[in-house]
Amino acid sequence: MPLNLDAVGTLSDPAETSWDSKDAILYALGVGSGTDEQAFVTENSIDLDQQVLPTMAVVIPAIGGGMSNLGDFNWAMLVHGEQGIRLHRPIPVSGTVSSQTEITGIYDKGKGALVVMETRSTDVATGEPLFDTMMSAFIRGEGDFGGDRGPSGPQNVPPDRAPDHSVTYQTRPDQALLYRLSGDRNPLHSDPKFAALAGFDRPILHGLCTFGFTGRALLHTLCDSDPSRFTAMDGRFSSPVFPGESLTVNMWVDGGEAIFQTTGDDGRVVLDAGKCEFST
Repeated sequence: MPLNLDAVGTLSDPAETSWDSKDAILYALGVGSGTDEQAFVTENSIDLDQQVLPTMAVVIPAIGGGMSNLGDFNWAMLVHGEQGIRLHRPIPVSGTVSSQTEITGIYDKGKGALVVMETRSTDVATGEPLFDTMMSAFIRGEGDFGGDRGPSGPQNVPPDRAPDHSVTYQTRPDQALLYRLSGDRNPLHSDPKFAALAGFDRPILHGLCTFGFTGRALLHTLCDSDPSRFTAMDGRFSSPVFPGESLTVNMWVDGGEAIFQTTGDDGRVVLDAGKCEFST
C-alpha cells in the first residue's frame, strides 16, 4: 500500500509518557553536559536545584502513533529533515505528559515525500500545555504523486557578517552509545556492521544528539543557562556527524531571536536554517 495522502489532519490517540530525575540527568549527559553544568547533571548538590535541558522535549513524547496513519512505506528510506521545539514553561524534573501527534502536511518533492508532523504535549498533573515538538521527515521513493510541493527556498539565513557568538563542544567517541539510552536504539548509531549497510564506514551520531549539543550552546550563551528564558528552537539536519567530532555553534542575535548554524570538524554545516527564540 502506498503512502496514505489522506492522513493529513489526522491525530494519533493520546499517549502518556513519564520521566524522572534520572532520565533528565541521563539525557543531559547524552548531549554532552558535564561537571561545569552541575544543575543539569546532579539532583542533590548543595544549594542547587536540578534543572532540565529544554531540548529534552524531543525524547519525552512518543510520536510513533502519528506515523502509523501514513500507511505502508519502507522505513529505511526515511530521513529526519527538520526538528523544532516550543516550550510553554520549563520542563519539570519529573512528570507525565499526554501527547498527540498531528500530520500537518505531506508534500511532493519529486524524488520523495516530505511529511510534517506536530506533537502537542500536555502536563497530566496540571492539564496545561508543556511543550510542542515539530518534525519533518523525507521519505525517498514516495514522491511524484502530483501533490503540492510545499514550502521551499532558503529560511533563517545568517546575515553577511561575523557571528555574535561562537561556541565549540567536543563530542566523545562513544557519545552515541550514551545518547541512545534516552530512547533511540537504532543500530545505525551503535553497530558498525549495520552502519556499513547504510553506506557509512562507522556508526553516526543521532541527529537529535547534535540538536541537543546545539541547544546547550544556545541555552548557556543566550539565556544565561536559565531554561525559563528558552522559548523555541528550530533547525534542519544537513549532514551526518560522527562521534568524536567537534561541533561549533555560530549565533547571530537580533533582540530575542538568534539565527544559528552548527558545523562539524571540517567546517561543513550539519544543522542549518536554525532559529532560537528566547526572553531577554
